[in-house]
Amino acid sequence: MDKAEPHHLAPHTMRHPLAWVPSLYLAQGLPFYSVALVAGLMFKSMGVPNEQIARWTGVLGLAWVFKALWSPFLELFRSKKRIVVVLQILGGVALGALALGLQLPAWFALAIALLGVVSLASATHDIAADGLYIASLSAKQQAAYAGWQGAFFNGAKFLSLGGLVILAGYLEQKAGPQLAWATVFGLLGALMAGLGIYHAWALPGPSGIPATREQAATMRGTVDVLADVIRAFFAKPGIWLGILFILLFRTAEGQVQTIGPLFLRDARAIGGMGLSTQEVGAIYGTAGTAAFLVGSILGGYFTSWIGLKRAMPWLILAMNVPNLVFYYLSMTQPDSLGVVTASLAAEMFGYGFGFVGMILFIMQVIASGPYQTAHYALGSGFMQLGFVLSKVVSGDIQQALGYRHFFLWVVLSAIPVLVLTRFVRLEPLENS
Repeated sequence: MDKAEPHHLAPHTMRHPLAWVPSLYLAQGLPFYSVALVAGLMFKSMGVPNEQIARWTGVLGLAWVFKALWSPFLELFRSKKRIVVVLQILGGVALGALALGLQLPAWFALAIALLGVVSLASATHDIAADGLYIASLSAKQQAAYAGWQGAFFNGAKFLSLGGLVILAGYLEQKAGPQLAWATVFGLLGALMAGLGIYHAWALPGPSGIPATREQAATMRGTVDVLADVIRAFFAKPGIWLGILFILLFRTAEGQVQTIGPLFLRDARAIGGMGLSTQEVGAIYGTAGTAAFLVGSILGGYFTSWIGLKRAMPWLILAMNVPNLVFYYLSMTQPDSLGVVTASLAAEMFGYGFGFVGMILFIMQVIASGPYQTAHYALGSGFMQLGFVLSKVVSGDIQQALGYRHFFLWVVLSAIPVLVLTRFVRLEPLENS
């Protein structure tokens, strides 16, 4: 175990970070991508119109944007470990119930209701899990393990896309869509519940914020805490520039992560690559996953080595310059699946390497000082808002520009956040 050990945790409760950080963030990512990615593909296979898919998955995603509004209420609980374990098991039960509900006549309404439970449980789990991570590790450890954190959160996306979606496609041909997707969501539920049981042993704890426990003994006290959390957040020096930095950081990523898979699926006659669903899933689930994991881990160690301030411009470049591979693919439309796979692996490596910068900026700069957990939730809410805003406009921009010019635009859209690194504070925003 690392020598730097938080003073408020008993030594016997602390296990090596690698015993719980990867699995904790896998458990954070699985329900998120179940709602954001897997559910939409399931609805498509089950015959739900596109506009309903977009409407309802969009509504469900709002839980992650607004989760900061109830984050102060979690400061009432002494043990964030207990919250994390309960919410993981609750999410697993809801996903398992969804698997059963797909067999019923009113399956769509039931699916939306159960996915709503998953969304709220997952968004709340994020707050407690991030708070546990911050409270349990020193600043140097946070940087060192941020790569593992980002790798396994986003790795859940590729487990879903590269593994479970391919399985669903195979089972659809054998047993029909209802049984296929029931199997997928049953597996997701079992995995989440299993992670909850494992974390009852592996997570450090108990952990709490004593200053707010005394203040928030009543509901009125909790409301007062909420008001004080928001006031303290926006009173930080340089906070508005920091918020702008957060909103702009994922501008290019939100667009390319939305349009990139559609480009790969679209017919070559209209500028796409003409790949099948199984091919896209296999690319992202194998070479893409490996490249992302390696990039995320190396990005964390790189930042720990030279510090966030010196690393940030390089992280932004690493995250955005590889998007040029999509421009290359749109220009050449190569027939070789190996060339496409290598190109996407390069893009995913850069994405993983650079994403560490956003995690650490929110954790060490924005969330510094009192109310670390709540302020991290506020910062990550703005991060998700920036992603959603860029995602929403990406389709219109692509339609106006075409694939080739769109992918050039994506690279150019990263310039503002790179320029902003010269002006934004990259050290803790402490209140005076």
